[in-house]
Amino acid sequence: MSEPLAPLRDVLAKHGLRADKKLGQHFLLDLNLTAKIVRAAGDVTSGTTIEIGPGPGGLTRSLLAAGASVIAVERDARCIAILDDLSAAYPGKFRVIWGDALRTDVHTLGVTPRRVIANLPYNIGTELLIGWLAHAAHFESLTLMFQAEVGDRLVAPPGSKTYGRLSVLVQWLCDVEPLFRIGPQAFTPPPQVDSVVVHLRPLPAPRYPARQGNVERVTAAAFGQRRKMLRQSLKMLAKDTGFMDGTHLCAAVDINPELRAENLTVEQFCALARAIAKT
Repeated sequence: MSEPLAPLRDVLAKHGLRADKKLGQHFLLDLNLTAKIVRAAGDVTSGTTIEIGPGPGGLTRSLLAAGASVIAVERDARCIAILDDLSAAYPGKFRVIWGDALRTDVHTLGVTPRRVIANLPYNIGTELLIGWLAHAAHFESLTLMFQAEVGDRLVAPPGSKTYGRLSVLVQWLCDVEPLFRIGPQAFTPPPQVDSVVVHLRPLPAPRYPARQGNVERVTAAAFGQRRKMLRQSLKMLAKDTGFMDGTHLCAAVDINPELRAENLTVEQFCALARAIAKT
């Protein structure tokens, strides 16, 4: 880098850039915090680091300063000039793909080892993660910031109120670790809730054998009616897959049909997924 970059708040003022609620933007301008996120992600000096929604580039600066080669996906054209300045400051180390991250094959970007480090837009963070889980083996790690309630769901154990479909999918495919929380005051503008940084490391193979599509079907049915017993919540899925009813589907894998979705372990959901695959 040839010349020091201007402070982020000065950059925002110069370009008249304000966070857009429609894009789920909350800018993180504290470079001490962005550096902390990068350190928590581990070694970023090899392969490709992918960032989603860099905005004015606070986290991007810390990634580049740590020696990362960064590919960012951004849809907000107001950020073009700001991010062009970063590209010029770190030649050959940073490029931007202008477009929608939900329509981008992130798992194919750059070279391996491939990791995602991002302050995800609040309104699409969960949808992005579910899409990436379908290609989990392509990533070395995912270090992501979510609204605290979403981050809590990723690590929730069976029997807890926050345990749900996302908990099962993530814990089936990854080792997941909550790193630290960040209060609203760290962002511009401050969100209504705390945020949490979570580190996910995809497993070489899923924790238990099952087809991902069937795990998604079972968890969608069970948690779609989470207040009901499995014999009721799995009733339609059971009939669609050749079982008489939800009770018989549960019996096929020795699960009590009077339990509710939140009571099942990841292993038990995978057993149900294997059962419906046999019909």
